Amino acid sequence: MQKDTIDELFDNLKGEFDVNEPNKDHDLRFLDKLKANNVVVNDSKKSSGINWKLFLAVAASVVISLSVFMTLQNEPEALDLASVSPELSETQDFFTATIENELKKLNKERSPLTEQIITDALEQIQVLETNYQNLKTDLTESGNDKRVIYAMITNFQNRIDILTTVLEQIEIIKELKINTNENNNTI
Repeated sequence: MQKDTIDELFDNLKGEFDVNEPNKDHDLRFLDKLKANNVVVNDSKKSSGINWKLFLAVAASVVISLSVFMTLQNEPEALDLASVSPELSETQDFFTATIENELKKLNKERSPLTEQIITDALEQIQVLETNYQNLKTDLTESGNDKRVIYAMITNFQNRIDILTTVLEQIEIIKELKINTNENNNTI
């Protein structure tokens, strides 16, 4: 079979083309039909698409909400000393109040001379606080093991010891500064 070129194709089809003029306002009628057809197609797409999207969005929200709820329900809360017994609750309250008071005293003593020692002490306190959080998890997992309870109490005592030692060192620094200033004034 021989290939026809486009020119040969048109030459062969000469006289078969519809070359009559369309009726008056043909283009307006065509556009009206096109718009009517387009609106019907768009309306059917919008109504079915929105319903499915809305349904899927609601379903996804419900699934996510349920999974978060179930996850939160399954995680046991970490126990602390207060949850073990009333006596240990009082002990925890005492240690917490004492530590807060010592921290207030420490922050009142901030000065350029004491800034480094206070910063170091607060870093050590933060390490002990992190250890305490781990001990709370251990207490939950161990079922109120006495060794964990003892370690928690020791953690509180260590924090108080650090704060007390730092406050004593700050007093020594202040006394040295006063003595140094007195010696400089008398010379």
